[in-house]
Amino acid sequence: MKLISVNVGLPREVTWKGKPVRTGIFKESVNSRVMVRELNLDGDRQADLTVHGGVDKAVYVYPFEHYEYWQSELPDTELTLGIFGENFTVTGFKEEEINIGDRFKIGSAELMVTQPRLPCYKLGIRFGRSDMVKRFLASRRTGFYFRVLQEGEVVAGDTLELMSRDTNNISVADITQLYVRERSNPELLYRAAELEALPKSWRDYFQEQIRQRPSGGEKGKG
Repeated sequence: MKLISVNVGLPREVTWKGKPVRTGIFKESVNSRVMVRELNLDGDRQADLTVHGGVDKAVYVYPFEHYEYWQSELPDTELTLGIFGENFTVTGFKEEEINIGDRFKIGSAELMVTQPRLPCYKLGIRFGRSDMVKRFLASRRTGFYFRVLQEGEVVAGDTLELMSRDTNNISVADITQLYVRERSNPELLYRAAELEALPKSWRDYFQEQIRQRPSGGEKGKG
């Protein structure tokens, strides 16, 4: 597992559908060492803190393996590293292989996996396509977020060292599956609703799904 690109960017104003929009999704690769802090990387900021950023979304990670898929889907688009708005472009694993709560050491930083990425309309701005958000979520190639447990420096080329594996064994892909209600999985739903490593907003969302179940939310029925 390797960090192949570190990408940062400051918010800028662009025009989308005739209106000005402020966004931090435009990232550029940096070759020097970068400090990873509690809320973001040095040189990187989020434009709308109501939906982006915060301790549970401090670092956005995207697997390089997905670039091949997107190049076949969008053959006329130049896919530069960081185009999905990710801070870390990594290679060596995918969403099905990473658990919520897994802890990694990268450079001198220590990080924990918290949640998949749910795209907003600004991904469409980055690609110049109104259908990009729908396509991104439908692909299940979401990437994921890190919480910073220990601040430190990273640089492209660093290895991602797995420090500990979360024993609940709920993957990033599992959370996305529950969100899109791809198929009924009551056992996974109840486990996710109680997963401490998952941000409270996600747990609340799954608890609401449980309450809406036809069985009236009683575990083991339906």
